[in-house]
Amino acid sequence: MAKKKINTTPLVDPIKAALVKTTGVLLKSSKDVDEQLGELLLDVQQTNVYGDGKTFVDLVPLSRLKSIKEEYALLKADPDFDLRDFVTRHFYDATEGVYQRAYESSPDHTPLEHIDELWKFLERRNRVGRGSLLALPHTYIVPGGRFNEQFYWDTYFIMLGLASTGKWKTIEGMMKNYAHQIRKYGYIPTANRSYLLSRSQPPFFSHMVRLLAYKKGKSVLREYLPYLTAEYRFWMRGRTKLANSEHHAFRRVAQMPDGSILNRYYDNKATPRPESLREDIETAEQSGRKDSSRLYLHLRAAAESGWDFSSRWFMDLLDIRTIHTADIIPVDLNALLYHLELTIADGYKASFNLVKSRQYRQKAKARQKALNEYSWDETTGFYKDYNFHHGTHTSVDSLAGVFPLLVGAASQEQADRVAEVIRKDFLKPGGLVTTNIENGQQWDSPNGWAPLQWAAIEGLRNYGHDDLAEEIARRWVELNEKVYASSQKFVEKYNVESDDGLGGGGEYVLQDGFGWTNGVYEALKRNYRP
Repeated sequence: MAKKKINTTPLVDPIKAALVKTTGVLLKSSKDVDEQLGELLLDVQQTNVYGDGKTFVDLVPLSRLKSIKEEYALLKADPDFDLRDFVTRHFYDATEGVYQRAYESSPDHTPLEHIDELWKFLERRNRVGRGSLLALPHTYIVPGGRFNEQFYWDTYFIMLGLASTGKWKTIEGMMKNYAHQIRKYGYIPTANRSYLLSRSQPPFFSHMVRLLAYKKGKSVLREYLPYLTAEYRFWMRGRTKLANSEHHAFRRVAQMPDGSILNRYYDNKATPRPESLREDIETAEQSGRKDSSRLYLHLRAAAESGWDFSSRWFMDLLDIRTIHTADIIPVDLNALLYHLELTIADGYKASFNLVKSRQYRQKAKARQKALNEYSWDETTGFYKDYNFHHGTHTSVDSLAGVFPLLVGAASQEQADRVAEVIRKDFLKPGGLVTTNIENGQQWDSPNGWAPLQWAAIEGLRNYGHDDLAEEIARRWVELNEKVYASSQKFVEKYNVESDDGLGGGGEYVLQDGFGWTNGVYEALKRNYRP
């Protein structure tokens, strides 16, 4: 078929011809794992056959699922039936013998040498989908441990490390994977797993585009403009339905009292997460809520935030059963969408469409105004999440409050006050603590996370607080190196207040690998700044 010629006259938007035509609705062929496995999934997860619920949903069936489920229905009533044995006979781990072996670092390797070798170990390629794993056309880097997929926001921080050593081919491959997913699904899912297709993650795609443009120039902005606008449509879908919606919110958009539009984390489903089915059902049963579907929605929305889980989302800061994520306007999400709007504006400018460029710059300006109106707490001098149901800030100070600095949405005075709070309330011996609430959740005290260290460091640098930024970087790097010296590992999260430095809490054991820790450490160590 002959390709359509694109009219490039000034009167016609040349980007329109390349715009991705998506509905944002999942393809009918993309069934979730719970729909595919039915009762078998429920029984395996409820009886805790595997210590980690993600293990089972990542397995690949050895034959047609219909046949497996039929056999299961016949055999399960047998008093001698062994569920673990049944699963072992009918499913296999596609990573076993290939990616599952433990990486053994040479004791002679420096941390940077270790990471350079580790990137090869964390590299994956699957052009054909298997089980819940969705096919991607290009090579990608996984976080490590239980995470054998290309995770959305992890990838940006992995890219920082790759960029610091010139691994641009790998970066471009991962970018093309995201372009592929946007073409297919209308957005970037949490990761390339069928059970993660109902939600996205913090939208760092525009940061990835900027990173690549830093290397290759403005042509990158033009190339990825259709995909940037498609992602924007995903996050903004439902604006026309706000007036008639409960609390003036629909999917991922919410209308504020002054008429402005801000965003929230959400999920297109309101059922237990297949990978954490047992935990979600237990939380629902213990909560006493009559409408468990609402609780599941809040749990899933928190998973889309990447902060699963944190006191940010709880009414009772110590109790996950009071989670209400979808009632909250998150400061980090709206800061990232501000960055997306500005990047789209620059993409249109690079495409010589100044009308569209001005439109998106105006959208960004309106969001910046609303962000400062509803997220800035003048009393404490810090950015906070906003509960639009109650019309008040939430009570938790978290490192999400640095994101307006990361994207340049704060004034100098606001940034100065944020820096004061960071130094006084968040700076610990090993870097920055996520919150000052200790409740057993992994996105709370005493844990520190690499992406939040980076966001704070870069945000502070943007506003001239270089000394504080360097102090945070030094403490974080030293903590990473301390743990590496004792364990030969880089881990997912760190205890920034303890002697051993190992993070904890949450739904699963501490993971090593670890993609975004490697990337941020490498970028900081090599003084790389995009």
